[in-house]
Amino acid sequence: MQYRRRGAADYRFRQYYHPIEAATETEIRAVQETKLQSTMSYLATHSVLYQNKFAEAGIEFSAIQTIEDLEKVPFTVKQDLRDSLAAQPPFGQHQAAAYEDIVQLQASSGTTGSPAYVALTESDIVSWSEMSARGFFAGGIRPGDLVLHGFSMSKGFVGGIPCQQSLQYMGAIDIPIGADGGADRLLRACADLRPRAIIGTPNFLLYMAQLAPEVVGCQAHELGVERLVVGGEPGGGIPAVRNQIEEAWQAKVCEAMGGTDLGVIYRGECDEQDGMHMLCQDHIIVELIDPETSKVIPFEEGTTGELVYTAIGRQASPVVRFRSGDHIVVTGTSCACGRTGPKIRCFGRTDDMLIVRGVNVFPSAIQDIVVSMTPQTNGVMRVYADFDGHTTQKNLKVLVERGEQSNAKQDPELIAEVTTKIRNALAFKPEVIMVAPNTFEKPGVQKVALTVREKPPIPELE
Repeated sequence: MQYRRRGAADYRFRQYYHPIEAATETEIRAVQETKLQSTMSYLATHSVLYQNKFAEAGIEFSAIQTIEDLEKVPFTVKQDLRDSLAAQPPFGQHQAAAYEDIVQLQASSGTTGSPAYVALTESDIVSWSEMSARGFFAGGIRPGDLVLHGFSMSKGFVGGIPCQQSLQYMGAIDIPIGADGGADRLLRACADLRPRAIIGTPNFLLYMAQLAPEVVGCQAHELGVERLVVGGEPGGGIPAVRNQIEEAWQAKVCEAMGGTDLGVIYRGECDEQDGMHMLCQDHIIVELIDPETSKVIPFEEGTTGELVYTAIGRQASPVVRFRSGDHIVVTGTSCACGRTGPKIRCFGRTDDMLIVRGVNVFPSAIQDIVVSMTPQTNGVMRVYADFDGHTTQKNLKVLVERGEQSNAKQDPELIAEVTTKIRNALAFKPEVIMVAPNTFEKPGVQKVALTVREKPPIPELE
């Protein structure tokens, strides 16, 4: 296992981490289709899940030669992987490497059900480290940097050990405290060690900044941090949230994106801050589909859709045409940085989406509005989904923390203003309920869940 890639320090002054990031569409296609054909041959002899899937669909592995041929293949969805894991523990029927070659296990957060467990060979770990290094590099982290680790280090989350491995691999030095160590300890380490960068979820890094005067006796921006690479939840791509974080730390925020089933990070934002590039097209083939029709659509600026991924070259736990559930908008197909991978913003997940009187609503869009209204509000909100499923004909209850200095007597006016802004921007009328500042638990190890199902114990709902 490579703790640090050979010649890691030489990458410090490169424009890109890997040439594929700036390759032409023709060059990328040639790499992808060669690896796709090898992957199909590998799955034909190593993956029970895909042997069964292809047989049921009446498809020969040898028939999948081009990217367009992938459209013949049925999608893989989360439930397929859950069923696979249940049928053949511990790694499922999609375990495509010999057990003795598996050297690591990772797990998803389990926010939509039981955690998904994935297996990795030594080769897979190097691939994950390579992909994530590209994401960190795009976000401004360089070999030799001290990096404070603000993602959770526990529970097998990919934001933990795999991120640490990736930073080591690229030649940065990880400070492995993690969100589990608490905001206090992270801030003290920040004051003691003066890292150039911090990685973590956006809401948690904002919370750390708010605590800095109390814990270390100075403002967060006095700690010398220059780069913040965020991911794991909405926020980094929401302008109002990003602006708050950048103002608090006086540091540039770049967003990164990945997932347990494909890798830690495979999308990353450059200094242009206009969306996340696909950085790893030699490891993953990505398609954009219309979630309503399931048809493939082109990556064109302004287009929205759902991302579908196929791992190429993966040995253990590979997936083909995996529906990520990530709903995105394409922010551009070219960039001043020279990277050629289309840029995207993720505005929600299938699991998060609510349908309110026929209107699709993503809680992250409501959060954007509430954050933009600080200091009148505290920038904190939760959707209280007091109904079964994801559809309601009632007004959606939106709980909003009033600002620290706001007077509760002015709640009616503030409620009316929030209601109007949401209705105008998102085409539905909410039932806004104003609650006291700091009603909701501060960000920590877990991702912030913007939708709550259990009735919160707050007087305003009685």
